[in-house]
Amino acid sequence: MDPPDQIVAEGIDQHRRMIRECKGIPGVKKERFEEAMTVRHCALSLVGEPIMYPRINELVGELHQRKISTFLVTNAQFPEAIRNLDPITQLYVSVDAGTPETLKAVDRPLFSDFWQRYLDSLKALKAKKQRTVYRLTLVKGHNMEEAANYAKLVALGTPDFIEIKSVTFCGESKASSLTIECTPWHEEVKAFSEAMLSKEGLESQYELACEHQHSCIVLLANKRYKVDGRWHTWIDYDRFHELVKAGVEFDATDYWAPTPEWALYGSEEAGFDPNETRVYHNRTKKRAQAGLLSKEQLKMYPNNPAKQ
Repeated sequence: MDPPDQIVAEGIDQHRRMIRECKGIPGVKKERFEEAMTVRHCALSLVGEPIMYPRINELVGELHQRKISTFLVTNAQFPEAIRNLDPITQLYVSVDAGTPETLKAVDRPLFSDFWQRYLDSLKALKAKKQRTVYRLTLVKGHNMEEAANYAKLVALGTPDFIEIKSVTFCGESKASSLTIECTPWHEEVKAFSEAMLSKEGLESQYELACEHQHSCIVLLANKRYKVDGRWHTWIDYDRFHELVKAGVEFDATDYWAPTPEWALYGSEEAGFDPNETRVYHNRTKKRAQAGLLSKEQLKMYPNNPAKQ
């Protein structure tokens, strides 16, 4: 088993190697290239189950010593490991289904008691003082008819946030039957989010806070993150590292930051930073110019790609 310091050091080295490969590519900005050489955030997710690593707390500590934030995603099958996890920047639990039948079909869990593990993992989230998130990945034709069942699970963990996103299609695979048709549009993600919010009295605790159209994501936030009418869903990373270094007890409100207007749900920018430039693929621009994009498809862009 690789030690935590080695994993972190090699991870940083591999990151820098990948960034160096971008040098000289047309469109790469010098200041962004230089900025990217300093690792500031780490997503402990995507491949395998990070919380199963026996020295996960030491690994998190190595990252925090380097002032690297930690975003860990667990698949909700190891409740004891969630309870034993040291404070991290943000803890996600993948909430992939609202019923045992759907969870078995979507996640293909390894354990016979997978549903109880799932429920216990959500309950374990409730005791965490730092930022907690239910992450729902919507797969059209598989789990988008369960808004009410998802809503029932919220009370178990009362997360700070509920992140609802579209599944990302990564191509055909023998290990999966998913196709591009399983990927919902942003408007469909929004409709699901609004439907879920209307169930089980969630509206008394949560609101539609943010969206990011480009990523097909909607964020429901606990109302305590709305202070004097302004959302505070963003993170003050410097403050987080100060608190970790001080070794004091702290909670999510100690390192929150105001949400910019352009990131709010229903904003004209739909989550796209107006200081950035949206660049469309040449294929997209050509299809738009030829009138080959439907009205539904054009809704997915903040402006018409044909006019770029």
